[in-house]
Amino acid sequence: MMTKNSNNQYTDTPITILFDLDGTLIDSTEAILESFARTFELLGGSMPSREAIESQIGHPLSEMYRRLEVPEDRIEEYVRSYKEHYRTIHTKKTVLIPGAREAVLRASEFARLGVVTTKTGKYSRELLEHFGLMESFDVLIGSENVRRHKPHPEPIEKALARMGSLRELCWMIGDTCMDVEAAKAAGVRPLALSCGYGLEERLRECGAPVFPGPMEAVETLAKNRKSTGNSRAV
Repeated sequence: MMTKNSNNQYTDTPITILFDLDGTLIDSTEAILESFARTFELLGGSMPSREAIESQIGHPLSEMYRRLEVPEDRIEEYVRSYKEHYRTIHTKKTVLIPGAREAVLRASEFARLGVVTTKTGKYSRELLEHFGLMESFDVLIGSENVRRHKPHPEPIEKALARMGSLRELCWMIGDTCMDVEAAKAAGVRPLALSCGYGLEERLRECGAPVFPGPMEAVETLAKNRKSTGNSRAV
């Protein structure tokens, strides 16, 4: 467990763990699908299949609609409609990934924590507050906080800058290759999860160790830190 001295400073250098949100800590699939269905119902167009929508989760909303072939000049209209509906249902139709609460609480015992997501930061914060986990995180970087999203390293770099953390002592836990690629580009170590939207085989191809859920990834970091004094071996 991390300890502080009388000046409120850490007596050792804590590692940093950054978490993705959708598919890593939360499952908001039903809220996402319902909000997409609502926009196509109101604004027209052919409703994509569940599989088509799920395959795009992790991208910013505007990019999701673009990839789902919404005309460029109407994308912002669809995004606004999505958000108007999503904000009314997101806490009701989102659940924690199994083991997520335990993973966050366990990680907070030996690391500083942050969230890096392409989800809107406002809704991300509301969800984490709803689940009683927001206080465990030092920083939350959402889609509106950056110009370039994962797999670009900017979101991770911004989180590290705000936290004053060292990239060589940072790990990024996520469920898609976008998380893995962003971590590598930022010079931090990626850990991938097969409990979300990325296929395990594809995640391994992207070059990250894969764990079934967040708790397994966190416990691996904790065990390595205990045995070696840090977690650089992962």
